[in-house]
Amino acid sequence: MKKFTIFLASTAAALTLATTAAKAERGADGEVKVLYWQAISILNPFLSGGTKDVHGSSLVIEPLARYDETGQMVPWLVTEIPTVENGGVAEDLKSITWKITPDLKWSDGTDFTAEDVVFTWQYCTAPDGGCQQAAKFTDVTNVEAVDPLTVKVTFGVPKPFPYGPFVGAESPIIQKAQFQDCVGAKAPECTSANFGPHGTGPYVVSDFKANDVVVYEANPHYRFADKPAFGKVTIKGGGDAAAAARAVLETGEFDYAWNLQIEPEILEQMVAAGRGTVVSAFGTQVERIEVNHYAVDPSLGDKRSTKEAGPHPALSDPAVRKALSLAIDREIVVEAGYGAAGKPTCNILPAPEIYASTGADWCLTQNLEEANKLLDDAGWEKGSDGVRAKDGVKLSFLFQTSTNSVRQGTQALVKDWWQQIGVESELRNVSASVFFGGDPASPDTFQKFYADLEMYTNNFPGTDPEAYMSGWLCSRIPGPENGWRGENIPRYCSSEYDALVGELSQTAELEKRAEIAKKLNDLLSNDGALIPLVHRGESSAHINSLEGVRLNAWDSHLWNIADWSRKK
Repeated sequence: MKKFTIFLASTAAALTLATTAAKAERGADGEVKVLYWQAISILNPFLSGGTKDVHGSSLVIEPLARYDETGQMVPWLVTEIPTVENGGVAEDLKSITWKITPDLKWSDGTDFTAEDVVFTWQYCTAPDGGCQQAAKFTDVTNVEAVDPLTVKVTFGVPKPFPYGPFVGAESPIIQKAQFQDCVGAKAPECTSANFGPHGTGPYVVSDFKANDVVVYEANPHYRFADKPAFGKVTIKGGGDAAAAARAVLETGEFDYAWNLQIEPEILEQMVAAGRGTVVSAFGTQVERIEVNHYAVDPSLGDKRSTKEAGPHPALSDPAVRKALSLAIDREIVVEAGYGAAGKPTCNILPAPEIYASTGADWCLTQNLEEANKLLDDAGWEKGSDGVRAKDGVKLSFLFQTSTNSVRQGTQALVKDWWQQIGVESELRNVSASVFFGGDPASPDTFQKFYADLEMYTNNFPGTDPEAYMSGWLCSRIPGPENGWRGENIPRYCSSEYDALVGELSQTAELEKRAEIAKKLNDLLSNDGALIPLVHRGESSAHINSLEGVRLNAWDSHLWNIADWSRKK
């Protein structure tokens, strides 16, 4: 059988990366100030799907392996990447064995062992735990500690790509001793652990204020004695992308600003001040509109946006979903809000190139006439107010997103286009810290989705899409039973889709995997589970005196913060 091949950095290259000497002794460069205008809510990525929470935790807790800025997999807490060739992956593709680097310590000074890796799997797969990263452990039947420094992961089926568990910023290792009483339904209750996990990374948490600020100090037990160069990291949240960019590029109050979703002409003016640099990278990030397949009328109370509410009275009609997509001019959305940092797309899986489909490209060209005809033919008639209705149901939707000037600008454009096809929309924006916070008690999170439509972006670590595309399985729908932590935000459920995911998990040949992945992408777009808009480049800014930043679209933006330093 032809085995699936991936790009791996050589062990020698990875070791060179990991051991590049810092310019000064640990902590000698003082403090580095970072702005994540979407404030960090929790430091446990298993309990939050928010990118900012994953990034915030990546300074502390780490995976066995991760992806560098080129998309190559590199060993992190292990001696090498297991492959069939080096004996780390079984010939039948049903197990993978990781060799842990000796003498690793947790930030409390205790030994990091294979038992911690085993526990992490048990934690994320525990019933009622609502683990946000459960897709990483698809088909895993056992994780065992062969010895203190050896972990074997066994799969129930051959896994051509066995690098889902414990790889990338979304699948780090947590300490068994700290979290062993926080399993299952108890997971969200362990505030001290979720806000201040012990880790193997370059930093430890010294102060945490949810949705506000996190202060980190250098980890005294970090495996490299001369790193990190900065003894203190402060990640401040709040405000908006424009204010964050201004604080770096114009005033120099902060050293680094993340996720600069700002109108391109405004960003260019800020760069002209000469204080800082904008760095960008294209990965798999797609700005999309999620289409809720469940009813959300407030009169449904706690049942809204759940299976108990039943199908959405209007958005369950495929003609409505397709018309909404056809009405949008993606070129204008890109021009107005993204410039060179955006590309129009109909794909939720836009990269790497081998996975990019053309099977839904009908959406690239705005066609208001066709959108109107679709709704006419489906029996949605315009009333005296210009809004279409059928059987007492109006095409009137609550359309929400996070607070951001580009997103509010996009909302306004879309509202106008939808109005031209007889669709009414109420626009709502929610503080990004709340929207992406993952608090199961909040009615305003993107997971709870108490709206008809919502817009945001996300991506996945690395270059293989299997775990990401598994997020739209029927079993991944968020609801009260899983603490609203499933990845299937639009509540899409298709037996055809589920079967294709199963086929992908058992397919070894890269070209065939790409073919299946494209089919999955096309089902989501053509069925109207979601409406892809923009393939987004990830942009951040740093002050000119900050060295070592290597923007990574395949992992955490802060993946190599141990190598950051202050220019002398």
